[in-house]
Amino acid sequence: QVQLVESGGGLVQAGGSLRLSCAASGLSFSSYAMGWFRQSSGKEREFVASCSGSGGTTYYADSVKGRFTISRDNGKNTVYLQMNSLKPEDTAVYFCAKGRSWLISSGTSTDFGSWGQGTQVTVSS
Repeated sequence: QVQLVESGGGLVQAGGSLRLSCAASGLSFSSYAMGWFRQSSGKEREFVASCSGSGGTTYYADSVKGRFTISRDNGKNTVYLQMNSLKPEDTAVYFCAKGRSWLISSGTSTDFGSWGQGTQVTVSS
């Protein structure tokens, strides 16, 4: 079975940085695109970023472009989300997800088949 475990969330002041990690098991990791989504209280889950199986092709939501960077280490079966210049509106539970193919560019949640439990990111003003 596929397991995705996020870590690295926490409380940070506006303007600060965090790096989230997602450790994957139970899959041929490099065969699948990976993505990050987030969900704030009372809001719909939204796409944040994704990368191809090799990590060479990346996509970002407009709201995080230039501030967040997705990357992966296929040798460690881990995908990362480096978050810089954090804003209070970035506060959310962040989820990693496994894509249904090697490259996912749509940003649609239905294109991702497995989800982690999420890690809380809180940005204070």
